[in-house]
Amino acid sequence: ARIFAFALFICFSITASAQFLYMPRNIQDAYAKGTRSLDGKPGKNYWQNTARYDINITAAPPARTVRGTESITYINNSPDSLRSLVIRLILNIHKPGAARDLPANENYLSTGILIDSFIVNGMSYRWNNKSASTWQSVRLARPLAPHDSTNLNVKWHYDVSIESNREGAIDSTTFFLAYFYPRISVYDDYYGWDIIDFTDQKEFYSDFNDYTLSVTVPKNYLVWATGDLQNPDEILQPAYAAKYKQSLTAADVIRIVTQQDLQSKNITRQNAMNTWRFVAKNVPDVSLGLSDHYVWDAASTIVDAAAARRTSVNAAYIDTSTDYHYMVSWVQRDLVWLSTNWPGWPYPYSKTTIFQGFADMEYPMMVNDNSMGTDTAFGRFVAAHEVAHTWFPFYMGINESRYAFMDEGWATTFELLINRANMDPEVADRLYRGFRINNWVNNKTAEQTMPIITPASVVKNFTYGDNAYGKPSLAYLALKDMLGDQLFKKALHEFIRRWNGKHPNPWDFFYTFNNVTGKNLNWFWNNWFFSNNYIDLSVQGAAKTATGNTVTVINNGGFAIPFDALITYTDGTTETRHFSAGIWEKAQKEAKLVISGKKSIQSVQVIGGLFVDATEMNNKWAK
Repeated sequence: ARIFAFALFICFSITASAQFLYMPRNIQDAYAKGTRSLDGKPGKNYWQNTARYDINITAAPPARTVRGTESITYINNSPDSLRSLVIRLILNIHKPGAARDLPANENYLSTGILIDSFIVNGMSYRWNNKSASTWQSVRLARPLAPHDSTNLNVKWHYDVSIESNREGAIDSTTFFLAYFYPRISVYDDYYGWDIIDFTDQKEFYSDFNDYTLSVTVPKNYLVWATGDLQNPDEILQPAYAAKYKQSLTAADVIRIVTQQDLQSKNITRQNAMNTWRFVAKNVPDVSLGLSDHYVWDAASTIVDAAAARRTSVNAAYIDTSTDYHYMVSWVQRDLVWLSTNWPGWPYPYSKTTIFQGFADMEYPMMVNDNSMGTDTAFGRFVAAHEVAHTWFPFYMGINESRYAFMDEGWATTFELLINRANMDPEVADRLYRGFRINNWVNNKTAEQTMPIITPASVVKNFTYGDNAYGKPSLAYLALKDMLGDQLFKKALHEFIRRWNGKHPNPWDFFYTFNNVTGKNLNWFWNNWFFSNNYIDLSVQGAAKTATGNTVTVINNGGFAIPFDALITYTDGTTETRHFSAGIWEKAQKEAKLVISGKKSIQSVQVIGGLFVDATEMNNKWAK
């Protein structure tokens, strides 16, 4: 009855709004159950599950075997009795025969994660390591009741892959460890258990959990990880512990460990093994890097002026990497810019670390980035993108495996905006077009026009990249231009305020913007996110009227884009007029540009700028 009533409400909404947003039946069910609401707010019945992880791992390079134990307390906040738990084993992507979107060579392959023991509430369960994929369902002896919890104890080991991707061996004594622990998959209000295979291209979906992470490594190894270091005095020699603690409030970069220091082999306490302990609260994941030959820079910066809250900024790298010598100062400035401009929401964590690796990949409080050598501009470009991911997906709990445009699209947009501030804006725009737009515009295949809303889990390669990065970023930029910065930021901030620490889906985003702006933007969402449009404008002609001129612009591609019209009059004078995407709201295939004034028009050229046109030869009309 409730779902029927909801269907009637939807029908009424279609009539009232003239445009309906397609919504899968499972999403409709969530709104009917009251876990989400049509004004974009979390519903009165919203819930999400959580856990507490106590993880202990040991690594002793150059041996590649990592061993771990963990205790998990999993809390079922759902109204459902859970008869099974789904365990995520992301590193099983390294197993021969694993389903993957990308090719793998011998150095990438391994045995994956091998579970040595698996205990739930004191009961030992048999585990079949041979059959386990990147997720495995475990039938519980007793269902986990609503609002109850269960305890898991897991022991495992795995071999770090020789070829490093998102994680793996950077060199023989430097590892970046991510997705290294068995975890409980997300159980949510609209899909239930998340059982999408990790295929090495799409990304992740995680609950917000509390983590205690203990990393045991040989003496003279340094460790950087998600969370706050709890025991610097126990694992560092006094001089280095003092410099580390000083860096937490220092504005200037402190070289905690230099190349000369490394040669002394007396940075850490000289126990055979040292255990580094980190704590992170309410984060979706943890990762870490370790090395016996990386230098360490650090400083801090104020990211929330109202609260005078500081964030620690760290860089761990090979000393010969030129660009990394600037990394802490870059990220200090970038965090301030991102916190105060776009998205304009204070950086939510107490630290961040940029670790030199190969992935160009983000993790909560961590970035694993290539060194670009002497190309400092591009090095900063990449780092800014990965740091921008802090807000989307981590702070906002995005389901990246299905809706990648909700994180990569935003990070790409913030990347452009901050790079315009960091470098020559023309260079920033050229990088954006080259990396995010040009390939998509020049690709004329059917895959190129798959709607952005298409679940990321069912597309791959260029289609995934286009739908996750360039197309949604252009949509956000078009919307920003149409609404104006003030109203756009008001809606964005309200979306962040409502949904940080939760699990918003695309409709929560769409409905929040409709609600906060007081505008029915369904026409825009349909145009950009639910269509198979592309970008292609043409100028049909200009006609003199009693009050001026009317210029007809045809939208062959269909996307509602902003553009400039360069107008040349018969007397040789010119002017440029800007038109936002709103010009396409009423008639999305043809726009009549009203140009007031007594002059006659000689020619008109439409210029899309970032919105690269697929057929530029018809962008100009002349008498």
